[in-house]
Amino acid sequence: MPRSLLYPLGAAALLILAAALFPLYLSPKTPDIVERPIRFGPERKSLTLAYMKEHYGIDANDTTITPRIVVVHHTATKTADEAFRAFDPERLPASRGDIAGASALNVSAHFLVDRDGTIYRLMPETTMARHVIGLNWCAIGIENVGGAEGADDLTKAQLKADAELVFYLATKYPTIKYLIGHYEYRKFENSPLWKEKNPAYRTEKHDPSERFMKDLRRLVHNLRAEP
Repeated sequence: MPRSLLYPLGAAALLILAAALFPLYLSPKTPDIVERPIRFGPERKSLTLAYMKEHYGIDANDTTITPRIVVVHHTATKTADEAFRAFDPERLPASRGDIAGASALNVSAHFLVDRDGTIYRLMPETTMARHVIGLNWCAIGIENVGGAEGADDLTKAQLKADAELVFYLATKYPTIKYLIGHYEYRKFENSPLWKEKNPAYRTEKHDPSERFMKDLRRLVHNLRAEP
């Protein structure tokens, strides 16, 4: 709609128009975020820089990223404490032999959303975390507690929290243009965002579920799912 046609509408009409286009924009509040940092000492920093160089060809002096995509996961654990204990060590545990060959850097994410909707920030959103192949260099990761034994059991409280968090992040970082579930990450192969240099390094993912992402996109539908 041309700008000249917007002014005669008045504030009330513009609010209705905004509601039709972006329903979540009517409540652009910063979500309550509890700080619960995982360890990020010299070892994790060194491993992160090595990962960036080996997998993305990025020879950097720091672990800072510019967020361009948000990736939603589930933890496959039953509690937030269990998930936190998994992310906290700086080195990958022996139990993760499936990805150990790619790096000794432990997996992590920027946010952890508990089943009651509590949002924990595990690390700064502009620091690289290892949570999605090919895209870590520009991706913010949100982990939701649940999905143990393959269950599709994320809650309505988590859905609401994720929507508020994604909206907050997209507002804070205008560079963010995409929102995907972890299971969708391979759509970005051959796109400008994909930097993985090892053609054999791929894993099959199903989280957080198509149902959850469909519901999330009903709330946050101005971010793209494909490049």
